[in-house]
Amino acid sequence: MTGPVEQAAEQLKALGHPVRLSILRRVVQGPVAGTPAGELQSRLDIPASTLSHHLATLADAGLVQVAREGTTLRYRADFGSLRALTDYLWQDCCSGGGASGSDPSSCCGRD
Repeated sequence: MTGPVEQAAEQLKALGHPVRLSILRRVVQGPVAGTPAGELQSRLDIPASTLSHHLATLADAGLVQVAREGTTLRYRADFGSLRALTDYLWQDCCSGGGASGSDPSSCCGRD
């Protein structure tokens, strides 16, 4: 079983490719029901086999979910996983500088 560090590392690794990051941004902007793979392909102008590979990587990392609708595959963001990843990145904000318990915006550079 993997822990939170390993899971976050795998998700960040999946996001560490410009094409996958572009795909995820398109999926996040898409409809709640998901964006068809063909639409992603045409908007991003990449070959179907390349898109399929990148979508599989994002799905394996738990960042997108796929649903079959007839012959169409629809991809939607797993907002719970995305939120968990960003929360993980911020969870220790302020805990090392003696400001424990303070408002994160005051010590993490967030306004």
